[in-house]
Amino acid sequence: MKAAIIVFPGSNCDRDLAEAFRKTTGVDPVMVWHKDTALPEGIDIVGVPGGFSFGDYLRCGAIAAQSPIAQSVKGFAEKGGPVLGICNGFQVLCETGLLPGVLMRNASLKYICKPVGLRVESSQTPYTSAYADGEEITVPIAHHDGNYRADAETLDRLEGDGRVAFRYTDNPNGSDRDIAGILSANRRVLGMMPHPERAFEPLHGGTDGARLFSGLLDVLSPA
Repeated sequence: MKAAIIVFPGSNCDRDLAEAFRKTTGVDPVMVWHKDTALPEGIDIVGVPGGFSFGDYLRCGAIAAQSPIAQSVKGFAEKGGPVLGICNGFQVLCETGLLPGVLMRNASLKYICKPVGLRVESSQTPYTSAYADGEEITVPIAHHDGNYRADAETLDRLEGDGRVAFRYTDNPNGSDRDIAGILSANRRVLGMMPHPERAFEPLHGGTDGARLFSGLLDVLSPA
């Protein structure tokens, strides 16, 4: 399996994400600059990392969504390619239209950085196959604008289609229905605010994020 990690000006979790892929799956990730117009050949999954793309000077992720590489990522996803967006990456995926809704300022109006409890809503996705339905895990968050919002119809559709991947056990930011991560209609695109790449080895203080990456080998690798 080959992974492409998209790098924007202001990305600060790109190397963390690359290391998570490398150490949990054995792949050798390729770093892809935002001004590139095409993904490398043979890519199996795209990672859009956390950080503050373009300084978050407009809406978070809005400028990054206009970068040349964003259209290639969107095309890759529209053809069924898996895309993982974490924190700022989640915001970017919403701004490109690959995922519904928007990430707003935390309800507390403060930046929050701490481990939080998550509940795995479904194990029937490429990203959660190594977890159990309803399993509670601990993964760090680090964001100022992680308050997921969508209209009632969209929220009902996400719930009804089983597209809520993770839910906070104790909502830290005011997100509608405690949502921490959502999936595209085909479940191949995942956006989540918590950082599994910061919880994949013991030195991180916990390894609950490791299975998100290692589980991908079973469902995405060529037979």
